Amino acid sequence: MADAKNAFAQFFEKIQNVFKQPTPQTAQPVAFGEAGLNMKSIIGKLRRYEIRIRKAVNTSMQGDARSVFKGSGLEFDDVRQYQYGDDVRTVNWNVSAKGHGVYVNTYKEEKEQNIFIILDVSESQQVGHKGKQKLDTGKELAGVLTLSAIREASSVGILAFSDQKEAYVRPDKGSKQASQIIKVLYRLVPDSKKTDLTKAIQQAMRLIKRKSVIILISDFIDQNYETALKGMSQKHDLICLHLSDQREQRFPALGIVPILDKETGKKTWVNTNSDAFRKKFMNQFAQKQEELEKICHQYQADYVGIEAGEDFVPKLVKLFKVRKTKRK
Repeated sequence: MADAKNAFAQFFEKIQNVFKQPTPQTAQPVAFGEAGLNMKSIIGKLRRYEIRIRKAVNTSMQGDARSVFKGSGLEFDDVRQYQYGDDVRTVNWNVSAKGHGVYVNTYKEEKEQNIFIILDVSESQQVGHKGKQKLDTGKELAGVLTLSAIREASSVGILAFSDQKEAYVRPDKGSKQASQIIKVLYRLVPDSKKTDLTKAIQQAMRLIKRKSVIILISDFIDQNYETALKGMSQKHDLICLHLSDQREQRFPALGIVPILDKETGKKTWVNTNSDAFRKKFMNQFAQKQEELEKICHQYQADYVGIEAGEDFVPKLVKLFKVRKTKRK
């Protein structure tokens, strides 16, 4: 146990040491929270999240596979006769055509997994109090999932997007890779305020050459991305982390006030005391959430709704436990 703890500490020390190296002059550090935090503090916070997740998952799933991302990379193993409840998409039609019954392919988990994170950094993510905006939560999620992947000796990469590619780190392994991704995340200043989910998904599909766990972190405030999302879920093991802010679900009664669309700059005056407005506002969010969740369920992608600023660890723990159970 002591050796394991020492190895764990050495792993994060390697990451922190990389942050002590000089960074390019083009890097633009941004504040994290109201007072701003240095990279050592950020790594420490992400490390505490990662420890909580791993401890909770491994404690309840003793003897199970090592990976919290279980079920990501699958490779062909064998064929067997069809049994009630098998996914029809695994039917091996060539073998079944020989007339000896219906056969399905079986798979085993690859020893090496590829994790790819897609993070929405558009202006709509910057809603809420400083340090507790959707973007802050998104960065924390991306950071802690990066650490989890690296701890499992998996390759991990990231694409940050708005309506264009804002940053990209190609998948790789090791503590230097983790530090590179986290450094890019927390020093990134997006060039564009807009969102194009379809374009981001298409870019990711071109960049990712092998079946991977893809973690899409966004508020999904966009239109006509459903087809692209379906295509990604059919080719990869997709996890959608849906970020929201409490004001998008429960708009406060403030009288007649201007509402600013941060991506377009358009300002609209609305009566927030109006029951009709408040009902329409809440219904729009609920409908969008329901539609996204339905798409994920239909195409066997995982869906988790996360509110900005909340303690997301319990939800991630639940997600990983479910993934381990349903992919046994």
